[in-house]
Amino acid sequence: MTTPKPPNRPQQEPTNSGGRIVLVGIAGGSGAGKTWLTENLVQRLTPHAGHLTLDDFYRDLASLPASRKERVNFDSPDAIDWELFDACLDRIRSGRPVAIPRYDFETHARREPPRRWPPCSVVIVEGLWTWTRRAQQRHYALRVFVEAPPALRLTRRLERDVDQRGRTPTSIRRQWKEHVEPMFDLHVLPQATTADATIGAQPSEEEIEQLASLVRQLAAIG
Repeated sequence: MTTPKPPNRPQQEPTNSGGRIVLVGIAGGSGAGKTWLTENLVQRLTPHAGHLTLDDFYRDLASLPASRKERVNFDSPDAIDWELFDACLDRIRSGRPVAIPRYDFETHARREPPRRWPPCSVVIVEGLWTWTRRAQQRHYALRVFVEAPPALRLTRRLERDVDQRGRTPTSIRRQWKEHVEPMFDLHVLPQATTADATIGAQPSEEEIEQLASLVRQLAAIG
């Protein structure tokens, strides 16, 4: 892992009166281990941290027929409802409660009820394109890119999508070849060049604790 250091760049301060809210971005390819790393960090930072995933902000496709849904490129940033994400993030950064959508990957539609977001000091945002948009980059106090070899990412994707999303191995491999890897090269991988730290797909306890300690330092929490 590259040694994480407090980023030397100006941060846009939130407007809430209850103190600074620190945003941490975790990005990487599908199957790299972003969610696993985020959950481990949140556990170490409890009760100060919350987990926000870009996956919940996929566009609601409930009105589309199944044949249309199959043609959607879910590995393109265009599949995300960025307007809704920005609105939710603005409320979170201002310390206000907000309703977070919950996405169902079997139906490609939003589930009810939405998740209630309680205000917290540290918000860890994870996803394929966490800081790919320049307008959002300034919000993150720390940006971490998770690296993993393609073979490992594909193996993990197969296990997850068959078990949790009702997919077949054939459809997963086709999507991987046609959408996942081309979009990874175009939209995901470039984020590695602007990351504050890079971590492997199977980080050690010491590496995770290093990141957690840096977040504590940035957020001024014990």
